[in-house]
Amino acid sequence: MKKILFIAICIATWAVNAQITLKGVVKDSIGTPLEMANVIAINKATKKLDSYGFTDAKGNYKLNLAQNATYSIKVSYIGLKTAEVNVETKDSNLFKDLTLEEDNSLDEVNITYKMPVTVKGDTIVYDADSFKSGTEKKLGDVLQKLPGVEVNDDGEIEVEGKTVKKVMVEGKDFFDGDSKLATKNIPANAVDKVQVLKNHSEVGQMSRVTDNEDNVVINIKLKEGKKNFWFGEVAAGLGLGMEDSRYIAHPKLFYYSPKYSLNIITDVNNIGEVPFTMRDYFKFTGGFRQFGDNNGTNFNVGSNDIAFLTLRNNRAKEIESKFGALNFSYSPKKTWDISGFAIYSGNETDMEETTERMYSNAGVDINNLPPYDENNPSSIKYIDTEQTQDVTNQKSDLGLFKISSSFKPNANNQLDYDIFAKVSKQQQLQTTLSSRTYLNADDEVVPIHQVSEQSPFSINQNLNYYYTLNDKNIFAFEAQHLWQNEDPFYNAELEKLSFYNLLSLTNVNPNPGDHNLFNVSQNKRIKTNKLDAKLDYYYVLNSKSNLNMTFGATLSNQQFNSTIFEILEGNKNEITEPNTGNDVDFSFDDLYMGLHYKFITGIFTFNQGFTLHNYVSKNTQLGSVYEDNFIKLLPDASVKINLKKSETLRLNYAMQTSFTDVNKLAEGYVFNNYNSLYSGNRTLDNSLYHNINLNYFSFNMFNYTNVFGTINYSKRIKEIKSNTEFIDVNQVRTSVNSAFPDESISARANFQKSFRKFKLRLGGNVSYGKSNSLITDRQTGETKNRLAKTFSQSYTSKFSTNFKEAPNFDVGYNVSINNSDIGGVENTFTTHSPYINVDAFFLKEFIFTSKYVYNRVLNNGETIDSYGFLKADFTYQKKDSKWEYKVGVTNLLNSTGLNQNSSNDIYVSNSSYVIQPRIAMFTVKYNL
Repeated sequence: MKKILFIAICIATWAVNAQITLKGVVKDSIGTPLEMANVIAINKATKKLDSYGFTDAKGNYKLNLAQNATYSIKVSYIGLKTAEVNVETKDSNLFKDLTLEEDNSLDEVNITYKMPVTVKGDTIVYDADSFKSGTEKKLGDVLQKLPGVEVNDDGEIEVEGKTVKKVMVEGKDFFDGDSKLATKNIPANAVDKVQVLKNHSEVGQMSRVTDNEDNVVINIKLKEGKKNFWFGEVAAGLGLGMEDSRYIAHPKLFYYSPKYSLNIITDVNNIGEVPFTMRDYFKFTGGFRQFGDNNGTNFNVGSNDIAFLTLRNNRAKEIESKFGALNFSYSPKKTWDISGFAIYSGNETDMEETTERMYSNAGVDINNLPPYDENNPSSIKYIDTEQTQDVTNQKSDLGLFKISSSFKPNANNQLDYDIFAKVSKQQQLQTTLSSRTYLNADDEVVPIHQVSEQSPFSINQNLNYYYTLNDKNIFAFEAQHLWQNEDPFYNAELEKLSFYNLLSLTNVNPNPGDHNLFNVSQNKRIKTNKLDAKLDYYYVLNSKSNLNMTFGATLSNQQFNSTIFEILEGNKNEITEPNTGNDVDFSFDDLYMGLHYKFITGIFTFNQGFTLHNYVSKNTQLGSVYEDNFIKLLPDASVKINLKKSETLRLNYAMQTSFTDVNKLAEGYVFNNYNSLYSGNRTLDNSLYHNINLNYFSFNMFNYTNVFGTINYSKRIKEIKSNTEFIDVNQVRTSVNSAFPDESISARANFQKSFRKFKLRLGGNVSYGKSNSLITDRQTGETKNRLAKTFSQSYTSKFSTNFKEAPNFDVGYNVSINNSDIGGVENTFTTHSPYINVDAFFLKEFIFTSKYVYNRVLNNGETIDSYGFLKADFTYQKKDSKWEYKVGVTNLLNSTGLNQNSSNDIYVSNSSYVIQPRIAMFTVKYNL
């Protein structure tokens, strides 16, 4: 790795020394410096654009030019005549000031050469071909090379540190709610321009009264040959793993015209390429947002989805995927747009995982406990560490559907309606071997079989109407309804298990004959109806200030039912004791009104106000009713400082209340897993949050330097915490309002600079948190508070090249450090991950790409695991041919597993899991 860095530095040094710099100032006819004027340099010999740039706030420009060459320098600015001068370079830097005259024609400025980057207000336009080297295959490959743009491993796009909310193609939504489908599937050769729309508003008339600074949207402009024609690709491949045959097929078709569009994406493979993961499914919003984000109330309906998120880094022992997606848009008339999508994803995954957990003494002093009595099954055995081996099979069929309609009869009216549905069928079969099971006096280890399955669905509807009465009065009505049904089922089957103390709580007993069987199942049903609605009225005082009044309501009802039953000699025996079942009806209502005042003075923008809430909650269970109602005033304030056109500093403060849903209120026991029970608490109060956030953003187009940073502080009072009681080796949890506040502070910073053909990125995340949990001492019955401290750090570095002809590479070094102090037990896990990516386009027909990453994992300074991943592809495509041939190998080093660590208030864990072996594939692709 050191040699690679040395070579990269040598290349950069050589490139710098072979060029000179042209500097100067651009002014108008009266001598005023012009900011954001376009400056380009065209080599008169090659007729190519060799350099480009923008002027800064003082009118300065800077161009990097080759030595001993003649250039045509062109400067343009909207409303002024384009200036052009010739410059001859030698071997020393040059200085030349330029003056632009007034253009009375008022025609739009026409630049005779494509600018790689242009800026128009809040829109940045990148010319894609100016950044392509020829090896790009998908949109994500193009975006990675643009200044100020990053694409992470999950396909999410960030611009100047802000996550892109939506991707559009030709102004039409592309699978609203996720950017991964765009970055991984849109062909790179179809992309003409990338428009970054900052401060984007979906509703034109609302843009002048709402803060849209965090709303960033990307719009893809297609090449002329891709409009009004089908384009895309059809690919299929066969290959071999270490023992099994492999396959892949993924046709992708796209059609765009001014009136309608159609996108079809499919993918079937068993090589571990997961086009749509469970994580993608759960985070896929369909463009819907959390309704209470800006009113001070946090009431999120929980999800009972089973633990399918154990698939880490999209890797497992075996993965078989089926995926199909359709996205459309249609405009019956200029004032009416209809769009929607349907997505299906089916995955079958096999996993093998080994985990070691270190418990923080389970809340007791193990040095002062009586010895374990082998002849007494109820004697207590405390174990501070646990080793488990899990073999898991997961099957899932997922579906998402959305239809949207937007009607804009004129500039003063807009009516939007959306319906978004999520359906799924999920099953998980897991066999576990645990050293912590406490089976008998000989500590014999026997398998634990667990089954989890469900078929949940949810339907989310959204209705919005925006009306502008006149320049002074604007109205906005928004309503959202959620209907959700969940039916998780759980079963655990074990042999030769003594679970006396745990099972006595639920009155579930092993086979009374020989205590050889434990077979227990649980049914749950959670139904949710939730309506959010609000009316906003904006009174515009003048061009720099407005008043906002809000009237809103959240009305929610949830029903929670659960039963536990055991199987004895093949017969189902339902447990009817009061503490083993739930029949809960829970309603939560929030009526609120808010008042905010926003004004601008100089470089400052202030927005402050409050929201007054009337909360009413009621839950009925166990033959009685528990009610709670109160009034709460929640203030919030923000100030934004516009240091420059593209440099801002923003400070936010908000007080929030957070409420739990029915899952933590149901007091009957439910199984979390084979050795863990949970009992809710119907008397839980709300938590109170104080949140402070400081953000800094700067994107300097003069020297292509992008800097952003953020600091977040949160203090949570009366936080809902778990109280854990250990019974033998088993856990029984409940929830309580902690008297001890939790605090957390985090900081994130990123620096990115593009210069000539190079791009440098440095970043870091640091977070520190203090949280409190309660542990009940089994010996004394005393409940003790345990303070858990976590300190996490991650640092990233990346150096990239973007030559047109020479091979390109990304080289970087990532480090993550996770330190935890839980109940006095400290652990520090450190992971070092240097990497290099290489792509080369040679002989005009061949492409070679390779990715290598090495991981070294340490625990308290000692290496516990190390592994590397190497992937390589060799592609051939004859010039002007639509056929493409590729030979690729994944996991070239045949690494067997990965390592991951985590911590919570009970234990620190370190896991290693088996991944797919080396796979070689031959793929043929036809480009439409």
